[in-house]
Amino acid sequence: MAKTATRGRRKAPAKRKSSASSGGAMPWLVLGIAAVGAIAAYDNWKTIRPMLGKAPAAVVREAAEAKPQAPKEAPKQVAVAAPAAKPRQTNDPVPPAAIPSAPVPTAKIVPASISPVTPSSSETAKAAFGYCGQGEHINCVGDAGTFWYKGEKIVIADMVSPDVDRARCEDERKIAFAAKSRLLALLNAGPFNMNAAGKVDDRGAPRVISRDGRSFGTRLINEGLARKPGSASGSWCA
Repeated sequence: MAKTATRGRRKAPAKRKSSASSGGAMPWLVLGIAAVGAIAAYDNWKTIRPMLGKAPAAVVREAAEAKPQAPKEAPKQVAVAAPAAKPRQTNDPVPPAAIPSAPVPTAKIVPASISPVTPSSSETAKAAFGYCGQGEHINCVGDAGTFWYKGEKIVIADMVSPDVDRARCEDERKIAFAAKSRLLALLNAGPFNMNAAGKVDDRGAPRVISRDGRSFGTRLINEGLARKPGSASGSWCA
């Protein structure tokens, strides 16, 4: 019995050896099959080659028949606003803002009125005077306060005298005629000065007539033949 058991234990390694020999033969079997296939392919290369050439053509045909895919829409680009740059903070003093200046009003230019007076405010005159009649008045005396010099009507500005044609009584007419005669005598006594005393109007050119610094109007007033302008004296009639 003991021997039999010993024999059985010794036979066990033999099985392990047979399994190891079968596992080592498997690679050689695969190599043999591959070699046989390669020999068969080489012998039948003329038949296999057309079959291999048709495969790429079929692949190309299938790719051509395939429907073209619609192009993918490019993703929309959304503009992102750049962050505003922060002002640089410095320690330098900031200049004050400019103060708008008030508009300067434009002065309206008003043309100066030109008074129709003689070019010179003072004029020396000399002529032979007479009494004014119906004809043209050149150098003549109209009444005690009015005369014409070179066709211009002159009104003595520093006196008021009665008018012969408008006398309301005989006394006023006599005084008016006496004043008219006295003015004619003064004008013909020699050169005299005419000083402008206002603007020319419908009544004539107002002048102060004088000789050697003595006004003709003052003389007639002192002689009782005229009065000062604006005086409150009564009528020339008694």
